[in-house]
Amino acid sequence: MPPYTAVPSAPHFPPLRPHEDDTVADRLARSAAHTAQGVAPDTNDILDWLADRGRAHRFTVDRIGFDELKDWSFDERTGNLGHHSGRFFAVEGLDVTTSEGSVRSWQQPIIKQPEIGILGLLAKEFDGVLHFLMQAKMEPGNPNLLQLSPTVQATRSNYTKVHQGADVKYIEYFTAAGRGRVLADVLQSEHGSWFHHKSNRNMIVETDEEVRLDDDFCWLTLGRLSELLRHDNVVNMDSRTVLACLPTGRDEPGVLHPTTELLSWFTGERSRQDLHSRRIPLADVAGWTQGEDAIEHDQGRFFRVVAVRAQAGNREVSGWTQPLFEPVDTGVAAFLTRRIGGVVHVLAQARAEAGFLDSVELGPTVQYTPANYGVATGLDRPLFHDLVLNADPAAIRYQAVHSEEGGRFLNAESRYLIIDAEAAGLPFETPPGYCWITPGQLSSLARHGHYVNVQARTLLACLITGAVRW
Repeated sequence: MPPYTAVPSAPHFPPLRPHEDDTVADRLARSAAHTAQGVAPDTNDILDWLADRGRAHRFTVDRIGFDELKDWSFDERTGNLGHHSGRFFAVEGLDVTTSEGSVRSWQQPIIKQPEIGILGLLAKEFDGVLHFLMQAKMEPGNPNLLQLSPTVQATRSNYTKVHQGADVKYIEYFTAAGRGRVLADVLQSEHGSWFHHKSNRNMIVETDEEVRLDDDFCWLTLGRLSELLRHDNVVNMDSRTVLACLPTGRDEPGVLHPTTELLSWFTGERSRQDLHSRRIPLADVAGWTQGEDAIEHDQGRFFRVVAVRAQAGNREVSGWTQPLFEPVDTGVAAFLTRRIGGVVHVLAQARAEAGFLDSVELGPTVQYTPANYGVATGLDRPLFHDLVLNADPAAIRYQAVHSEEGGRFLNAESRYLIIDAEAAGLPFETPPGYCWITPGQLSSLARHGHYVNVQARTLLACLITGAVRW
């Protein structure tokens, strides 16, 4: 008899699934349309609740001199300002050269924070409607201190407790596999003008577990969040960037530039723009002067590096000191928009910033700080700035003042606008570096890392949640 040969059994594979779960977009649309009072309180109640949470804890922020920083110091050799643990972040120098713009080279302080933090939003369905768990979180740089943040907003140093503080609440939903259904998970950049190669993990996880509700947290629908996005300084930057990553799907019948054409244009912009940056010692940065309580530009422009002492009764650590970047003026970030073939498009800019990992990302039509530009400064104002600043109120579809990252920036605010380009008199033709893109296309790109910058993601969050009134 021939020797026995085992016949391998057919492998058992799990069942195949569709590329996308189409039900998620429909459920998000229901949440965006839902403003009726239920689990989520109404908008005024939320504003009152935020005020109550502010009264429930002691929050203070005081400016201090650099010599009063605890656990932070300037390196004797490089001049870099860092934490004694070597974690959190450091203030270093950056040397930049570029092939475009009225200024082709400069040096500046920059924040170097190599670790990747988690910005996590926990979702749960109540009465058939998706709600999102928002936190009343104090950040020392916020002008009003307390704003609505995601469920989790933590650096790796925070949630691994380098500071030896309390546990980050609800972090297990974002670090433990299998605790929920992932709706979004993408690495996104932060401010390319102030951070060097900084990324955060933007996550949305849905759970069907019973969730113990802490006093500083509340459940809100997208519809309620859209109303709160119309208020100044209520929904913080980290919440806005996570909301921009929602897989909302596309209900657009057509686009001016199909996906392949759009990606080819964007790849060409990345290839064309020649920007180089390299880290240098902070002590070697030209054009900036260090004093006892600030590092400032010699002409008083851009921003200054300062130090603060903060106390917050509901943070993992109740008191600490740290450096912050403080801009000299309120920024402006605006999308010009128009209907093309009946479909809303926004005019996006392929924008190079020195701190970007890939040098170029899609930004708003106009993104600048007015005080830094003009004849006195030698910097040309950006294209379309006059249409934005002089827009007829009837052409403004959205405007609010929002804070930037309050954990690293002090009193950093931008005026965010969405303006009807036809009513503002903008011609259809676009100059180099600009492209008409639908909100659906922008949303699809935001589900991938380093395509859409943080300012454009704020405006995208307003578009996809329904905060913009057409």
